[in-house]
Amino acid sequence: MRCLGGVPYCSLVATLLCFSGIALFCGCGHQALTETERLIETYFARNLQDYITLAYIIQYFQYVIYGLASFFFLYCIALLAEGFYTTSAAKQTFGEFRSTMCGRCLSSSFIVTTYVLAVLWLLVFAFSALPVYFFYNMDATCRTIDILTETPASINQLCVDARQYGLLPWNAVPGKACGMTLSNVCKTREYRMTYNLYIAAFAGAGITLLALLTYTVSSTYNFAVLRYLGRKGIGARC
Repeated sequence: MRCLGGVPYCSLVATLLCFSGIALFCGCGHQALTETERLIETYFARNLQDYITLAYIIQYFQYVIYGLASFFFLYCIALLAEGFYTTSAAKQTFGEFRSTMCGRCLSSSFIVTTYVLAVLWLLVFAFSALPVYFFYNMDATCRTIDILTETPASINQLCVDARQYGLLPWNAVPGKACGMTLSNVCKTREYRMTYNLYIAAFAGAGITLLALLTYTVSSTYNFAVLRYLGRKGIGARC
């Protein structure tokens, strides 16, 4: 019971959320980018030069994903360790616990860093919604085509233009898919898998953002306890 009383439950939950979110975002995002390149190459561009820039950008983002996964794994471990440091477990194990200037400085540094990361990750969360929006529009157009199969003339006017979203240059050929061609694309396994992967990556970004906010709240609470009640030997329990 004494050990359980000193567990930083908020930090522990935030760590599990962060690991889950980063795993979803990085794993699904990496594979979704690979599948996106394949879809563009197969259905929207015939010339390698038309999508070579997109291929380089996708490769760059995949390297960024590797770095994000490594950084957040280490940072979450550090935050969890800091959470244990600021609980009453320290007092129960080592006797009378008193916060030091170095400890308060470390806690405040974690608060500021986590807050900045939460703001930056909010931008990542918003950015990860863009491919979901693109595939949602594409899926809605395909459903409309399936409804209007009896009027081929109107079907051919329904298109998804990858150039319009900045995925390809304006001189790319064909650059778009229309009518039954687009409907067939939406029925492929590659399209469905890519769509679902982007949704999972978007959910992972949201979970990671929730974890960072939880870290910020718990770290702020722990710092307040260290700052104002540390001299009395009272540890934080968040």
